[in-house]
Amino acid sequence: MQLGKRGWLSALLAHEVANHHPPLLAIDDFNARHSRRAVARLYLRRSLRESGLLFGTPSKTPLGPVQGRNSEEVLFLAVLRTLCRLALDVAQVLQAPIGPRQEQLLVLTAALNGQVDEALSIHEKVRTSGKAAPSVPNKLWSKVESALEERAMSLAGDPYYGLVLHNGAVYSDAQLFGHMALAYFSRGRFSRRATERRLTIAAMQKSLLVQVLIGLACAERKPSFPARRAILRQIDDLRLPEVVADATRAFAKKSFDKPGSLKSVVKSVRSKDVKRFILEQTLLASLVDGRRSPSEVAYLHALGSQLGYTQNDVQRLEVEMAEFYAKHREVVDVFTVSQGAEIMGEELMEGMTRTMEKNFQRLLQEVKETGELSVLLARAARGQTLTREERKAMREQLIDVAKAVPALAIFAAPGGVLLLIALAKVLPFNMLPSAFRDEEDENENSVH
Repeated sequence: MQLGKRGWLSALLAHEVANHHPPLLAIDDFNARHSRRAVARLYLRRSLRESGLLFGTPSKTPLGPVQGRNSEEVLFLAVLRTLCRLALDVAQVLQAPIGPRQEQLLVLTAALNGQVDEALSIHEKVRTSGKAAPSVPNKLWSKVESALEERAMSLAGDPYYGLVLHNGAVYSDAQLFGHMALAYFSRGRFSRRATERRLTIAAMQKSLLVQVLIGLACAERKPSFPARRAILRQIDDLRLPEVVADATRAFAKKSFDKPGSLKSVVKSVRSKDVKRFILEQTLLASLVDGRRSPSEVAYLHALGSQLGYTQNDVQRLEVEMAEFYAKHREVVDVFTVSQGAEIMGEELMEGMTRTMEKNFQRLLQEVKETGELSVLLARAARGQTLTREERKAMREQLIDVAKAVPALAIFAAPGGVLLLIALAKVLPFNMLPSAFRDEEDENENSVH
């Protein structure tokens, strides 16, 4: 089934139900003091991170029966399928009564879209069907499908002009979906009041992220008019409740010319999970575009400090995110730096050069100890094509370098390999590691 064709959602949900396997739980999860609901809550919290939803790129995403026509659709479907598996896991952990799981997933999916009336109607069909399969009208299926397709379209924003919101929005939605599943399967009923409250919390979380990322975007200079339009369009794409959306747009417009106080933005954040969510997503946004100005670094340090994190904590989180991206690239992240160094301007290259010069001795030592990395970088810098396995090996070894030199974690983030290759082409010859020079000298000798 193809996204956009009638019946694609039914096919996806049916496939996930038919192919679902019970989750593996650690022995510690079955502590006698914990109720099934508590165990499910613990499992959900852990799975949200391990699944990759925190970073906007699910770690295990076989395509199954549904395929996308472009990278945005593939990523969207991967997220949706991961959410479904997460909900089915929660039902299993809770030992929820056997029921029409496909239609129950449809209830949760409608609720995720904010279609509370539709979710209630579908749940009523489930509740009154008894042992028979519920007959959900095609009209309801179509309404939920259409709403999901609109969500998929919102992924097509340009991170070079707007904000890197997709990853944070995915995680916020995953939290919302998981907690709705926990409530639904533990109580066997669908609550309008509880669902609307959770939708509001998710909207406020997204709004907070927007405000913090706007501060990052304005850290160095006022955003250009194309950037301003892109940011405001992205706020609209989040489909926040009207009151929240209006307040967020007003904050953005004001901040474009005069950034507000970071302290006032995050002062109301009390939850440790939300603090980490905000910091991680801001760090990710700063890494994805492939550049870090001194003003942006200062903003990140200020944000970390306001949220109670030390500089070492911030560096550790950077490397942790870079390591995740190195290991899990089954789905192409739509925000990966595109192929080719032409997208990087003089300012970017100068910034990367300064970083390399400042950390050169430490970097050189690490690269020397990772012999294969030197060889691969040398080949790539000369324009030779690397195999998929070689590029994967190079990224994994860059992660090891980044762990030793946290300031260079940017090179292990999405697109970081391209940045380092591009930089290697413009570095002074005498700065290149010996593996670069030796092989080059050998080639020159063979010519003469």
